[in-house]
Amino acid sequence: MNPFEQKPMNIEDGIMDWAGVYPKPYDKRTVDPYTKIRIILMNGIEVESALFKHQFHRNCYDNELRRELALSRRVEQQQQKRINWLKPLDETPLETTIGYEHVAVDLTAWLAQNEPDAYVKQALDFALLEDFDHLYRYSNLLDLDSQIPSQQLVKSYVDITPGRPTIAEHRHPFDSVKNPTDFTKADIRTKLNTLIITSGEQQTMNFYMNVGNAYQNDLGRQLYLEIGMIEEQHVSHYGSLLDPRATWLENLLLHEYMECYLYYSFYEDESCPNTKAVWELHYNQELAHLHRAADLLAKYENKDWRQVLGSGSFPALLKFHDTRDYVRRILGEQILLTADKEGYKNVTELSPEHGFFRYQQVVNSDINRVASHAVVSQHQQRFNVDYRAESKPNPVQELTDRSRDNTEIARTAKAAAAAAR
Repeated sequence: MNPFEQKPMNIEDGIMDWAGVYPKPYDKRTVDPYTKIRIILMNGIEVESALFKHQFHRNCYDNELRRELALSRRVEQQQQKRINWLKPLDETPLETTIGYEHVAVDLTAWLAQNEPDAYVKQALDFALLEDFDHLYRYSNLLDLDSQIPSQQLVKSYVDITPGRPTIAEHRHPFDSVKNPTDFTKADIRTKLNTLIITSGEQQTMNFYMNVGNAYQNDLGRQLYLEIGMIEEQHVSHYGSLLDPRATWLENLLLHEYMECYLYYSFYEDESCPNTKAVWELHYNQELAHLHRAADLLAKYENKDWRQVLGSGSFPALLKFHDTRDYVRRILGEQILLTADKEGYKNVTELSPEHGFFRYQQVVNSDINRVASHAVVSQHQQRFNVDYRAESKPNPVQELTDRSRDNTEIARTAKAAAAAAR
């Protein structure tokens, strides 16, 4: 499907009244987990759009162009509110958090499986194992505090078991900086994938920054704080893959194209009639924004949209599906990797003076204050075992003991060497 072959509506016709903006929320007891994670992702995509257009506005001297940005941004802010308010009143922030980590796992795995650039794919696979572990840590908190099994929320769509332990994810800031992609040569899938994952992780970072300090107890507040810092790393990690040489107007076109691609993908795959209608309207609104972005690129930079997007035809549509076997394989293969500047290394290959170990010694100086460890340890103390929901045993032998949280694997050279053997 090529959105440039469709006739767009007038942008102002996309402005909604209050009844249109305020939606009927989903029922948290019956909602399909994939419907919920589509909603979470598209909320993040629209937040990214707002932030990008505000930054564009602040870096633009032409008021006519700023008015164009203001118009489409207003429509997209209505879209963001409509999507975000699909969340029901009775869903707690922690229950929503389980959805955030579910989307991080299945989205990252899908993108990695559909990424043609080996360097970008490695970046996706690397962080995938960390969001996978976050789902496990938050699930232990949910069961510890509310006796709600996360499997009840994600059903059997994703495993809940340790990934690369969160305590091993704390790295020196220098190691979050990766090589940018050359968008003049990159496949359209790479352009979409890097924009999508950066937007999604940014929303997770923002969500934890804003709700984490309001959790009901200190342990939960500390867990949100810790994992929120990892999400900051992930935004740096993925954001550095974007091409900084793309102009503001090229980026505007890419953002609108990404939104069209995702809304069309989700409209095609949505099982909930109420939510499907949201995706349909938003696609038509974004189609108008996309065509206008192409006009602006031609007017201000004398560039044809094909110079940025190629043919314009959508690549394979994003369809959430069971990625458990893929995640297990990557976990088994890459558990011991850590970041090393623009690359990655097995922890055993790092010198004792490496920034990873220096940073670990500072932030994890007292292991009992590391919330991601404490939440599992407290669950084990109360219930004898951690909380898990596995379709198969964890593929890493060192992570199969349900009575002891492993805080050494992928973090210390000695433990990594033993695991490698």
